[in-house]
This record gives sequence, structure tokens and C-alpha cells, in this order.
Amino acid sequence: MKENVIQDKSYAFALKIVRLYQHLTSTKREFVLTKQLLRSGTSIGANIEEAIGGQSRADFISKLSIAYKEARETCYWLRLLKDSNYITVPEFTPLYDDAVELCKIITAIQRTTKSPSA
Repeated sequence: MKENVIQDKSYAFALKIVRLYQHLTSTKREFVLTKQLLRSGTSIGANIEEAIGGQSRADFISKLSIAYKEARETCYWLRLLKDSNYITVPEFTPLYDDAVELCKIITAIQRTTKSPSA
């Protein structure tokens, strides 16, 4: 089976988000913001999986667009958790960087897919 970078990275990212959720709910007793983070952070990979199984090129692009929006939303929740002191800068930075990287990869895939030569 061929390696799929976005599929692998989004899955690994989702695992990190789940672990952060578990940590914040057990140690900081924070449930509202972290639930939002959990939903958006794990939704990225789920939408990428749906895109891979898309029924058409348009379906593929649509699901990727949703994954991109979820990645952007995840960046928002991470910034909010950092700025409200629920997570530290060392906890924030690698996750935020991963989310930004996912945005960039998804954007590149969208551009390639939408180009006439694709």
C-alpha cells in the first residue's frame, strides 16, 4: 500500500490532540475548550479519509476543504488554550506547527487537484 503523507500526518496529529484532551480534562479540569479542540483536531483526519474515499473529484475537493477549515479551527482553539494559560508554550508550539503544516499540505493538494492538468 502506497504511503499517504497527509493521511499519516493527520492521524498522528489526531492522536496528539486526543492525548492533550485527556491531559487537560484530567489535570486542569477544563472541558469546554478542550472538547472543541478534540472535535476539530480529530475531524481533520476524518475528513481526509472521506476525501480519499470520495466518489468524485468534486467530492474529494469538498472533503479536503472541510479538513482545511477544521485545521484552521484547531489553530484557533490551540491559541486560545495557550493565551488562557491552559497549555504552556512548549505544549502549544509543536501542535500549532503541526496544524499549520496540515493546512499547507491540504492547500497544496487542493491546488494540484483543481489545476487543469491534474
